[in-house]
Amino acid sequence: MSKTAERIKELRTQKKLTQSELAELVNTSRVTISRIESDIRNPSFAMLSLIADALDTTVDYLQGKTDTPTKTIDSNVNTEDENKKHVELSDDELIMSFEGKELSEDYKKSILAFVKMLREERK
Repeated sequence: MSKTAERIKELRTQKKLTQSELAELVNTSRVTISRIESDIRNPSFAMLSLIADALDTTVDYLQGKTDTPTKTIDSNVNTEDENKKHVELSDDELIMSFEGKELSEDYKKSILAFVKMLREERK
């Protein structure tokens, strides 16, 4: 069994969540969670990120890149900013959605172009 499958199951169990409850938190099915935990299916990066958030850990921990299961907070960050996430908009794995519907690639490109234009106006 992969490290990722083991750690997802371990953390889910520690948090006293059923597969169905975890599935509901990440908007997928119990069968999908079961297949991920059984190492039958490899989760996408987006799914892994959702699972990490639901289990209050990091993707790096789930993938075995670190042995620290808790999220660390940068000491330079204000406590009121603790719950904010940094999202790299140019990340190819980023799934953009609006009102629950995934945006098309054209919309994503338009949004990125608009953000770039706004940044240029501020300079």
